Amino acid sequence: MAAARDLRAIEMAGDDDAVELAKRHLVQPWPYAGSVGNEARALIGEGDGIYITDVTGKRLIDGPAGMWCINVGHRREELAKVMYDQAMMLSYNTPWYTMNAPSAELAKRIADHAPGDLSHTFFTTGGSSAVETALRFMQFYNNVRGRPEKKLILSRGGAYHGSTYLSASLNGRPRDRDWMDGADDLVVKLSSPDPFRRLKGIDIAAFTDFLVDQFRDTVARVGPEKIGAFVGEPVQASGGVVVPPDGYLKRIREICRDNDILYISDEVVTGFGRLGHVFASGDVFGIDPDMITFAKGVTSGYFPLGGVIISERLLQEMRRSNHPDALFGHGLTYTSHPIGCAVALKNLDILEDSVLAHTREVAPYFQARLKTLEELPLVGEVRGMGLMGCVECVADRESKDPLQLDKDVGKRIDAHCHELGLLVRPLINMCVMSPPLIITRAQIDDMVAILREGISRTMDDLRKEGVWQG
Repeated sequence: MAAARDLRAIEMAGDDDAVELAKRHLVQPWPYAGSVGNEARALIGEGDGIYITDVTGKRLIDGPAGMWCINVGHRREELAKVMYDQAMMLSYNTPWYTMNAPSAELAKRIADHAPGDLSHTFFTTGGSSAVETALRFMQFYNNVRGRPEKKLILSRGGAYHGSTYLSASLNGRPRDRDWMDGADDLVVKLSSPDPFRRLKGIDIAAFTDFLVDQFRDTVARVGPEKIGAFVGEPVQASGGVVVPPDGYLKRIREICRDNDILYISDEVVTGFGRLGHVFASGDVFGIDPDMITFAKGVTSGYFPLGGVIISERLLQEMRRSNHPDALFGHGLTYTSHPIGCAVALKNLDILEDSVLAHTREVAPYFQARLKTLEELPLVGEVRGMGLMGCVECVADRESKDPLQLDKDVGKRIDAHCHELGLLVRPLINMCVMSPPLIITRAQIDDMVAILREGISRTMDDLRKEGVWQG
């Protein structure tokens, strides 16, 4: 702890310098053209448990858990120690012609938790590279099996699958692709499974049938011989915590199986505890995908690591092919990084020991307390699952129209909450919450109370400005 205090003293002394250096030299992710390369964002100095401390010394609840990833909380000494110990033993090895023990052990531990026959893991550096790897594997798989035309990918509105060229091409969120190129000739987009946005007068059962019929009709129209994979998040995370209707994913899985379309479940967010299990595909939604992608919570954000778990069936089919010399020409410098895998093993120990059970115990309380925010007239819906939640604001509940509101209403709420002691993930007209899994009931109460006040202050602002009458 003394070393941590010394480091913090150094950081605080250089805070002003860090802001200026960022404006001069640092390109932030997702910048606007008008400020690219000339922007400084909120400077964070410390983390401890579910809290972070900003440059002013203000202590904040880390509502987004970093970026859906600080699952076991900040400042876990056992994870820091593992990083040090592994670095002192073996800091790196080339994965091209050597291997390390932590990666092999982690692959086995992951297989023990994975549904169906998912038994082999290819490790990457994060979620985007995990999805990219899964898609490239699909392409390789079909090439080896003599089906070079079977490469199209089905994705959905509201989806977020990454920032690499191919993974980003799957994204279906507003504004993500307005100014960015993508492999549009390889992707077929379907409707978002968002029940809140279903047409007026259609019940959930009819909406589910519509989604499934659209999927089936698209496969028939495009041709199953041309479609290689469907990629879907069990819960659309950055799309606004969109929880699909009951039974929808199972029905989509069956259509994929019937048409020899690989089902890739993107669990970059939902994996490693966010829904109370290591993987949600089987334990929560009852499906057995052909591949699962993961990242974020696998190390609780302490080290960059991701991966894709692959079905034993797919590997056996390739081994039996007529092209045993075909090379899967894909790999990363940091594939199976020994430090990342060692951290993930210890992180998995912590999750299995108590955190997964704690998450399942407090999740209903978390969802119930967030739901009380629907009492506020600016709130159209509160939805979520596990320790994922979204507050969606609308101009009025009848039309559910967010466009009449200030488009930065989420940022307005976040600014008020920051002042009150809570960091929020603002998404246009939504506020997303995904706190560290170790959060207590009392801390949930604090978080929801601050969020309520932040929304209330935002309502007052909008009324004063004449933007919203409420």
